[in-house]
Amino acid sequence: MRINLGDDEQPEIGLIALIDCIFFLLMFFMVATSFKKADEQKKLKELPISLPVADASLERDEAIKPALVIGVDTDGKLYLGREKITTQQLHEALKREAEKDNKRMIRVEGDQNTSYRNIVHVLDLCELEGFTNIAMRTRN
Repeated sequence: MRINLGDDEQPEIGLIALIDCIFFLLMFFMVATSFKKADEQKKLKELPISLPVADASLERDEAIKPALVIGVDTDGKLYLGREKITTQQLHEALKREAEKDNKRMIRVEGDQNTSYRNIVHVLDLCELEGFTNIAMRTRN
């Protein structure tokens, strides 16, 4: 014989409790990753370097031999003195100067908004020809 205990209720999954657990896990992982980032930033701040500061410069005696001035403008265009040149022409001019005197001072005047890549390209060309006396200056 069957005993009737009332309406048969289907078992339910407690959705509210499940959502609470998911939010709890989400917040736990968010907080845990933020602590990890703070530790990484702290390690980056502890690098053992001191950055140089240029408060003054030395006056050079330009009477010996004037520096060869290479200009780089904002767009990366090159100038030898005041004359606009190409990269190939600059390379040839540096090669001629290196044959005469590779101890001559080279001054690279780069615009403050030019790409660092353009300056490095000029420095590479100077180094390729054996120049070691290279100075850099920026313009406003």
